[in-house]
Amino acid sequence: MKLRRFTAARIALGRTGGSLLTPAVLGFAHDHALARDAVHAPFDPGALAIKLRVLHPDVLVLASAAIDRATYLRRPDLGRRLSDESRTQLSASPLFPCDLLLLISDGLSALAAQRQASPLLAALLPRLHEADFKLGPLCIVRHARVALQDEVGGLFQARQSLMLLGERPGLGTPDSLGAYLTYGPRPGRSDAERNCVSNIRPDGLSPARAAEKIATLLIASRRLQLSGIPLKEDPTLPSPHFPTTPID
Repeated sequence: MKLRRFTAARIALGRTGGSLLTPAVLGFAHDHALARDAVHAPFDPGALAIKLRVLHPDVLVLASAAIDRATYLRRPDLGRRLSDESRTQLSASPLFPCDLLLLISDGLSALAAQRQASPLLAALLPRLHEADFKLGPLCIVRHARVALQDEVGGLFQARQSLMLLGERPGLGTPDSLGAYLTYGPRPGRSDAERNCVSNIRPDGLSPARAAEKIATLLIASRRLQLSGIPLKEDPTLPSPHFPTTPID
């Protein structure tokens, strides 16, 4: 029972005969319901845009090709590309090259994006400004998957992209945010060419600590001109000798 003070994992639940105790069964059902609600909860990009403009005034609201939540869950491929309307919206505006393009999406937990994106960016943006990153617009994209950053980053000719999106909820973690960074974003990038900082939430990796990790990775990625497997989270450790070609 003492171990339960150090973890939210389901340990030492107790039993009566061959069954779990009633509080443990009800707790499981409660957390499972929260996870399901997080997956299906509606996302309000307009409200999030108002909140984030305080931190970064240049905000764009876009959408993926998944027209609704049910389609997004059934068709991951549609979440990896922009809707025709959003592509037209971007083509009608001048797109200036940038060092880093930031994207936010509901992903599989709108709750995570609504709760964690603002405190994370509040801690991260000063670090990026201090490191002289030229930032593009902050793009809030409804129903996006990780790979959508490749298309949008390519359109902006961004040297790096960073996507923040809600992670698949676990039992007891319905509001966990993930951050995925890519050097040289363009369509066709693989997951092996990205780095991920996950479990960003007050009860997991705090926004302040996550911002420190993300900034360190972005700076190292810019210096080494790569991301993914060859990029170590701890810059003091040697990188593995994978054959890589710097991306122009």
